[in-house]
Amino acid sequence: MSSCKPSATPVDTNSKLSATDGPLFSDDTLYRSLAGALQYLTFTRPDISYAVQQVCLFMHAPREAHYQFLKRILRYIQGTLDYGIRISLSTITSLTAYSDADWGGCPDSRRSTSGYCVFMGDNLISWSSKRQSTVSRSSAEAEYRGVANAVAEVSWVRNLLLELHVPLRTVVVVYCDNVSAVYLSGNPVQHQRTKHVEIDIHFVREKVRVGDIRVLHVPSEFQYADIFTKGLPRPLFTSFRDSLRVRPPPAPTEGVY
Repeated sequence: MSSCKPSATPVDTNSKLSATDGPLFSDDTLYRSLAGALQYLTFTRPDISYAVQQVCLFMHAPREAHYQFLKRILRYIQGTLDYGIRISLSTITSLTAYSDADWGGCPDSRRSTSGYCVFMGDNLISWSSKRQSTVSRSSAEAEYRGVANAVAEVSWVRNLLLELHVPLRTVVVVYCDNVSAVYLSGNPVQHQRTKHVEIDIHFVREKVRVGDIRVLHVPSEFQYADIFTKGLPRPLFTSFRDSLRVRPPPAPTEGVY
């Protein structure tokens, strides 16, 4: 596919794959080899994390539709071969995270996909796109499980920085676009309908109580973690990709080699 027509996005807006889509793919080994290679590429290309997560769900029994989905990722990469994460010098050392979840997105199991991204200053340092292990009974529950995953990640990064003798002096802010999930993180009252997610709730609340974490609301148009949970329209995808600092290399100036 070295001369294929490039695609503007790695997935379309109706990107949910099913385990029963179409006939079985004839070459399982090829599919698994390509999907495994794309997993390594996500180490420097967070913009394809969601798409790769989707194709990797069907490694055991890939189908023709899954292979066509995978080929679209390759066509997107063909048009963005020189893209990568830009890391730049920054005097800001604060941690900021964005968390999101696509409630009941899996058409087979109705499990949700959660994603987060963590910035240190202006630089992206951690990200994830992962299907949740249990079914959530509401969007608030799905979002809150995603927030708990983001809080666990930033807590680990915070402890790592402490071991490196670069302790954080500021509170870590976790942004979520679900008002109910934000409310649950600070409300000390345990409602009957939230007892099944009690561990996640207490974990996040403990971090909020000791002053390590703040969970705040962010409008959906600034929820960068959306790129890790669903297919987005081209303008929004391009905007969020740039916000993650996934860009082509800067053009060299005259006299610089």
